[in-house]
This record gives sequence, structure tokens and C-alpha cells, in this order.
Amino acid sequence: MDLILQGAKHALELLIQGDPEIFQVVLLSLRVSGTAVLISLLLGIPLGTILALSEFPGRRLVLSLVNTGMGFPPVVVGLFVSMLLWRSGPLGGLDLLYTPAAMVIAQVALAAPIIIGLTAAAIQQLNPKLRLQILSLGANRRQLMWILLREARLPLLAAVMAGFGGVISEVGAVMMVGGNVKGQTRVLTTATVLETRMGHFDVAIALSLVLLGITFLVNLALTIFQQRGGTR
Repeated sequence: MDLILQGAKHALELLIQGDPEIFQVVLLSLRVSGTAVLISLLLGIPLGTILALSEFPGRRLVLSLVNTGMGFPPVVVGLFVSMLLWRSGPLGGLDLLYTPAAMVIAQVALAAPIIIGLTAAAIQQLNPKLRLQILSLGANRRQLMWILLREARLPLLAAVMAGFGGVISEVGAVMMVGGNVKGQTRVLTTATVLETRMGHFDVAIALSLVLLGITFLVNLALTIFQQRGGTR
């Protein structure tokens, strides 16, 4: 208990004193995870909507693959992304390994299936009569998708929360593709692992509390927005 209290005190001291290394780690964590979630949304929401509205051979197989991807082990994702970005890999010429860009790619691979799967589920749970009613009013396919997404906005916000929570707290994949390089690819999760290995438990607890605080604040903002939308 004393160790936890000491860690909380140390976290406050680091934030109040404006420790540049801590702020660098925090900003990089937000930049990498925020970019990954944004890309996942841009890819996942249209794909999930199309998957929910379309009928084609092998659709159930695709849905099964997406649902499997929602629980894909991060270390496996890190392994495949590392193989792609390694010097002898297909994308080795881009020199992205051990860069924030590689970390974003790994996190997109983790978050995108979550966004796709939850978006497809949100659209599928809408009343089928709503789709027929919208089409009967003369809406085209793009307008249909937009109206359905508006109707499913509450579960879609839950998908955003799930995607962000999945990547901001991930450590295995980002460490494999990012390397935990100080000042370049070190984020809150990898820094916590490093400090724990070094026996600096007070610093590790401080970093963990900062991570929990960021996750809580982001989810609080999304929850408030979600509940406001639900009362309309």
C-alpha cells in the first residue's frame, strides 16, 4: 500500500514539475494511439457498414475472420508487422521499423477489426424495416449508410472506446515494432515495463497512474457525448 501511495505521490510530482521526459512519453502515446484509432475509424466504419448491408458468398467467413481479429494476440500482430517491415520483408525498403509509424501500423491492425466488427454488429441490430423505409423515401446507398450510422451512433461510440482502450494499453506489439527507444518510440506502456524491470516501482506506478488517468478522461469525454446523444 505504501508503494502505491508513493507511486501516486511521485506521479503528481512528475506532472507538477513538468518532467520533460514524462510529457514526451505521454504526447507520443497520445499521438500514436490517436492516429491509429483515427485511421481505424476511417477504414473500419465504412467496411463494417458494407459488411453489414451486403450479401455475398463467404460473408460469414469474413465476419468470422473479423471477429477473430477482435481478439488477435498483440504479440502475433507485432510479429507479422515486424516481418513486413524487416529489411528483407516486403516493406523493408520504407525503413519504418522501430519508428512511431511502425507502431501506428501495429495498432491499426489491432484496432481496425474491433471497429469493423462492432460497426457491423451495430448496423445489423437496427430494425430491418428502417432500411426499407429509408429506401422507399428515395435515398441512395450513400444516404442510406449515413442515416443508418446516425441511428447506430451510440454503439459506434462504444466501438471508439473499445478501439482506443485496446491500443493505448497495448505493450507487446508496440515494443516489438517500436523497440522502446528513448525519445523516439517510448510510450507509457513500454516505459512502465522498462521501469518495472529496473526495479523503479515508484516510477512504474506513476506512469501507470498517468496511463489510467488518460484512459479515464478520454472515455469520460466519449461517454458524456454518447449519453447526450442517447437522450435526444
